[in-house]
Amino acid sequence: RCCCGRLVRQHACFTASLAMKYSDVKLGENYNQEVEEWSVEKHTEQTSTDAYGVINFQGGSHSYRAKACMMFSFFLDRYVRLSYDTKPEAILQLMLKEWQMELPKLVISVHGGMQKFELHPRIKQLLGKGLIKAAVTTGAWIITGGVNTGVAKHVGDALREHASRSSRKICTIGIAPWGVIENRNDLVGRDVVAPYQTLLNPLSKLNVLNNLHSHFILVDDGTVGKYGAEVKLRRELEKTINLQRIHARIGQGVPVVALVFEGGPNVILTVLDFLQESPPVPVVVCEGTGRAADILAYVHKQTEEGGNVPEGAEPEIISTIKKTFNFGQSEAVHLFQTLLECMKKKELITVFHIGSDEHQDIDVAILTALLKGTNASAFDQLVLTLAWDRVDIAKNHVFVYGQQWLVGSLEQAMLDALVMDRVAFVKLLIENGVSMHKFLTIPRLEELYNTGNLPPGYKINLIDVGLVIEYLMGGTYRCTYTRKRFRAIYNSLSGNNRVCGSWRAGHADSYLLNLTKKKEGKKKRTKDEIVDIDDPETRRFAYPLNELLLWAVLMKRQKMALFFWQHGEESMAKALVACKVYRSMAYEAKQSDLVDDTSEELKQYSNEFGQLAVELLEQSFRQDETMAMKLLTYELKNWSNSTCLKLAVSSRLRPFVAHTCTQMLLSDMWMGRLNMRKNSWYKVILSILLPPAILLLEYKTKAEMSHIPQSQDAHQMAMDDSENNFQNAADEIPMVMILDSTLEKNDMETPAKPKRLPITQKFYAFYHAPIVKFWFNTLAYLGFLMLYTFVVLVKMEELPSVQEWIVIAYIFTSAIEKIREIFMSEAGKINQKIKVWFSDYFNISDTVAIVTFFIGFALRFGAKGNFGGNTYRENYVFVAGRITYCLNIIFWYVRLLDFLAVNQQAGPYVMMIGKMVANMFYIVVIMALVLLSFGVPRKAILYPDEGPSWTLARDIVFHPYWMIFGEVYAYEIDVCANNSDEKVAHLCGPGTWLTPFLQAVYLFVQYIIMVNLLIAFFNNVYLQVKAISNIVWKYQRYHFIMAYHEKPVLPPPLIILSHMASLFCCICKRRKTDKTSDGPKLFLTEEDQKKLHDFEELCVEMYFNEKDDKFHSGSEERIRVTFERVEQMCIQIKEVGDRVNYIKRSLQSLDSQIGHLQDLSALTVDTLKTLTAQKASEASKVHN
Repeated sequence: RCCCGRLVRQHACFTASLAMKYSDVKLGENYNQEVEEWSVEKHTEQTSTDAYGVINFQGGSHSYRAKACMMFSFFLDRYVRLSYDTKPEAILQLMLKEWQMELPKLVISVHGGMQKFELHPRIKQLLGKGLIKAAVTTGAWIITGGVNTGVAKHVGDALREHASRSSRKICTIGIAPWGVIENRNDLVGRDVVAPYQTLLNPLSKLNVLNNLHSHFILVDDGTVGKYGAEVKLRRELEKTINLQRIHARIGQGVPVVALVFEGGPNVILTVLDFLQESPPVPVVVCEGTGRAADILAYVHKQTEEGGNVPEGAEPEIISTIKKTFNFGQSEAVHLFQTLLECMKKKELITVFHIGSDEHQDIDVAILTALLKGTNASAFDQLVLTLAWDRVDIAKNHVFVYGQQWLVGSLEQAMLDALVMDRVAFVKLLIENGVSMHKFLTIPRLEELYNTGNLPPGYKINLIDVGLVIEYLMGGTYRCTYTRKRFRAIYNSLSGNNRVCGSWRAGHADSYLLNLTKKKEGKKKRTKDEIVDIDDPETRRFAYPLNELLLWAVLMKRQKMALFFWQHGEESMAKALVACKVYRSMAYEAKQSDLVDDTSEELKQYSNEFGQLAVELLEQSFRQDETMAMKLLTYELKNWSNSTCLKLAVSSRLRPFVAHTCTQMLLSDMWMGRLNMRKNSWYKVILSILLPPAILLLEYKTKAEMSHIPQSQDAHQMAMDDSENNFQNAADEIPMVMILDSTLEKNDMETPAKPKRLPITQKFYAFYHAPIVKFWFNTLAYLGFLMLYTFVVLVKMEELPSVQEWIVIAYIFTSAIEKIREIFMSEAGKINQKIKVWFSDYFNISDTVAIVTFFIGFALRFGAKGNFGGNTYRENYVFVAGRITYCLNIIFWYVRLLDFLAVNQQAGPYVMMIGKMVANMFYIVVIMALVLLSFGVPRKAILYPDEGPSWTLARDIVFHPYWMIFGEVYAYEIDVCANNSDEKVAHLCGPGTWLTPFLQAVYLFVQYIIMVNLLIAFFNNVYLQVKAISNIVWKYQRYHFIMAYHEKPVLPPPLIILSHMASLFCCICKRRKTDKTSDGPKLFLTEEDQKKLHDFEELCVEMYFNEKDDKFHSGSEERIRVTFERVEQMCIQIKEVGDRVNYIKRSLQSLDSQIGHLQDLSALTVDTLKTLTAQKASEASKVHN
């Protein structure tokens, strides 16, 4: 056998002469001949590797993963055979590029016994659980020997427990010598899927690979059956990994820690090598695993500061070494000296003892050992824990009492935590004093947006972000980043040379130029235009958590977004904004035809925030109904002066709008200041027809109107009334002062009666109530329809009648109202206004109706002068105008559906009709194809002599279409059978016998299949819509109420008076169009708004408390806790059982020993009796 471990005949260069030479040596001939010493460098040669690819383990517990290997590349067990002197940089490149492994944030190098050893079940469970937790939470690589024996097998057992509970793969790298691998020839092949049998031959001295490892590096130095080839390569690879940066934002290298289980004398030497490295590698010793680990733990406990052993301990330690390793005196003393060398760096050794109070889990021991071993500053330790994402380590071992932090270090850590998406660290840093108001500046926020995967040379600025937010939020939203004030601050910070697009830079310069001109010209400027560039506060944000929420949403970081939603003010608004942005992003992702599940993921995130908004509204409503309704409509200055209700509607969050709180608010808005609950339509109609009845109606007090949003005019009138009341009260003060004290006391005890509204305010409140406007417009519309119907039914004269002039006036004033609605909408630009306005179907219908009416009106008057007795036959222009009138009235009758939509019973059916018409397109297209496939051949067969004409297109469709409704034209089915009928006799010709067959097939497909399919489709739509009809109707009710809330008081054609009055007021008061005054809203003081924010924060806190209580009291959580307790009890019972068995064995041994002692004592007694008898007999003889 050669020194490499192989038989001589197994060498590639084996020849007959070489065989004779070795046989002579074996026989003892030429024994004086010098034999050259064998070495790897001289007696081996290197070639390209012939073994790499994927291992498909056969048999054992790994069979279930073999199926997954074909589906998911990250489950593959990759391997490579390489030389012992391969450069570690090349190996790392292979692992990162070819194997697509992620660079670790920690390397755990496991060392211990190579032979089989047993661990106590309790110790094995805790060590395995802690090791897996350390690897999973930090993204670590575990490096072992890779074979299915010794410490590597115990690591594999821990991986098996993890694999059965989680699908997440742990990178476990086995570095083993190629020569000690059983069945290694099965792995030979280039880029192959190699089946590998894990069953070990009991007579073999080799070992199989552990099938729970994810990657294998098989080191070949030409030897067989010998360990040691992998030691140097493994250490060099760990050093190379240590030189890599742990994260792009962190300058530190990947830390390495050594973990020691059991082991022989070589493990102690390995520990010394780790401690003497530069920089040294921390070592964690697991006490209780046996042999080398226990000796290291014992010596560590006995050693004093400086590495000295107390007197009297040395002999005991040497004696322990002798017993443990069966060493002689000299070997034991040498190993003892090695231990003393290790103890000189005692601070780098951490002993993990199961059951100690200091370390509950081994993962904590590993990570704290690294923190102690690196001897880094507090900030560097914080960065390490940040990279590992172990907030518990940072909280307990970094943020300790009395720790001093450099100025700005925690803010830098906060920036890194945000970029790395470490939510728990963001929370920890805030708890330890990081002010988000001081932290978040404009440059930092822009840096956060530029940390994503951007193309080279591409940079995002906040103005771009503002435009994106406006696009996602819709045309009515105006982001802070695009306003003039922010642009001025931003451009002053970034400089005029900043490249942000030529067109955008031009706009920014124009904004600054306009500001300069206004300053020089001493023109009046608004508050938003006054910017103090030198003030540091201008570079910060008033609500930093809101800005970070938008950043997290746009970067698709859901957990971070949920954290920022939970903290800060305006939680409901933040949830609704996030819901809207996510929903718009999901729509854009779907329109981009992305093949992944990005759209569904974004939609799920949107639903989560929508559910949070609904649940928060429910929590607020349970606490205080009035405050909850105020939350819906108070002005959100940080969110484009919108309201929560508007945000919910723009997000299409139907459950939010359909909530009881929202519907109660809408009902109050619908009634305005009228205080009525029953027979409201009857009272309103009667008051419209008899105005004096308005004085008899009940009206709400100012307190009852406190939660109802109002228009600017209504609020101003209420304020004027309050001022008048206050002035009247002030005038009466001297009179009150002279009253007797008794009377004053009685007056104070009398409850204050609500003051009645003045007559003018009653009329104002009545006619401005949306319900009154609705019935006023409805009555006027019914009158208009009656007149229009009369106009089209009776004979139309040359000059319009009075009825027709009224109809013309009504439609003309309606057109003016539509134009006013467009220009007064909340959208910014005119194209956005038009786009938003035309998004409603009834607005499109009204536009078509108005345009077609005026076309008919022009045609009707265009025929003037050509009017005679035979007008309806000769004046085609007049006839066209009248027919246009007749067709135009269809749109106005359909418009009645909009009035029916307000009714709770009829409204859902109107919505169903629209849903059915919108979704039947594809079925109608299929029916049209079937119709044409029959109509064309039928026409061609029956009428072969037709000339070119446009009537052919009508004839193709005409008869087949009516056949769908039952008209089969029986006389044309078989025209040759009806020769007696002169009408169809001429149709009998060649091929007409095919017509009955074609018609039969057509009617079967069209009438039986397609029509029934259409009916089934309608039925399905009905069932779907019926289930959500109530919610959808409540959602549509908002639009209806808001439309009438903003309508003028008078209906068409009297609406022109309202328009003239509004125009007159605008000219007289010189009021500018202000976006903040559009739409109803609550007018709250700063104190009231602060109370509202405090109430909202209280509701958020109570919501999470209830959620936590519900979670802990839930069945799943209780089952999990019970399972853990039962598992703990099983372990304790097993330990008790082991102790009982040990006691039993001890008692049995003691019993046997006692029995043996009893036998010996009995034998002794018998012997004594015999001796006594002999002495007595001898004494008697002597006496005789």
